[in-house]
Amino acid sequence: MIVEGTLLRGRTLEPVQGRVVVEDGRITAVEEADVDSDDIVLPAFVNAHTHIGDSIAKEAGAGLSLDELVAPPDGLKHRLLRQASREEKREAMRRSLRFMESSGTATCVEFREGGVEGVELIREATAGLDVDPVVLGRETVDAMREADGFGASGARDGDFERHRNATREAGKLFGIHAGERDSHDVDPALDLDPDFLVHVVHPDPLHLERIEDSEIPVVVCPRSNLVTDVGVPPMRELVDRTTVALGTDNVMLNSPSMFREMEFAAKLGDVSAREVLQMATVNGAEIAGLDYGRIEPGREAKLLVLDGDSDNLAGAQDVVRAVVRRAGTDDVKDVVL
Repeated sequence: MIVEGTLLRGRTLEPVQGRVVVEDGRITAVEEADVDSDDIVLPAFVNAHTHIGDSIAKEAGAGLSLDELVAPPDGLKHRLLRQASREEKREAMRRSLRFMESSGTATCVEFREGGVEGVELIREATAGLDVDPVVLGRETVDAMREADGFGASGARDGDFERHRNATREAGKLFGIHAGERDSHDVDPALDLDPDFLVHVVHPDPLHLERIEDSEIPVVVCPRSNLVTDVGVPPMRELVDRTTVALGTDNVMLNSPSMFREMEFAAKLGDVSAREVLQMATVNGAEIAGLDYGRIEPGREAKLLVLDGDSDNLAGAQDVVRAVVRRAGTDDVKDVVL
């Protein structure tokens, strides 16, 4: 397979005219050349933080606080999940996964509620699809063992030392929510030496120093943070200190669209379009330990092709800025997963 157009190449997503040669699912060559194509070729997205179980309840809970919406065990989300049948939850998740697949997302890093059964459920929902979630089990060590790691709710919700130790021994990924509503749970989360933090809306200066010194990556979810009225993550300060990725968080609150999340982050935060696109591709892949997220020889070929001659993108003077700030699902021409 050969894909031609303006390639957003390498870790810096440098725009170059050329072609990507793909064999057996891997990029074998990236060739700079004059080509007769208006297409824009970029790495497929990595949605670095999702909760897709609550796809059963999109836009439920208007006006509720963060705790009332999602706090375990009795937030609205958890009550609705308990009431829903296995089939309802599986089909709702499958629909969200199909949307992600069609809009150029190669994977999501999913904090999966429901213990072992929850992990089994998303595996069933993914069957036959090309999107391949990184599943972090929750609640029990057994769920972690069935999954790709453990996704902790937050240090204020319980003691996760045992879960962290078991995850480390298993050589798997450990992520934890921190600093979403205030700064009180950031230090306890950092004390667990996680592989990454999620949200970090309210870090104190000392927290930023610890994050930088420990090289702990952070996943930000700005749309979700505004919906739940907890504030805006300090994206500029975080990007200056560590690896920052982008996630869409709860499907209950937001569509799992990386196009929308990128536009929002670029227009809300003091970060460049290139940094935002890295947050949506390269950085998320690095945090999750994936062999894609950039267009380079030897990498897995997970690509998104946009129609650069669409009514929306034609005439763009800055390709990266156009992809981040104005592209959408209607501009998707092909997804190579």
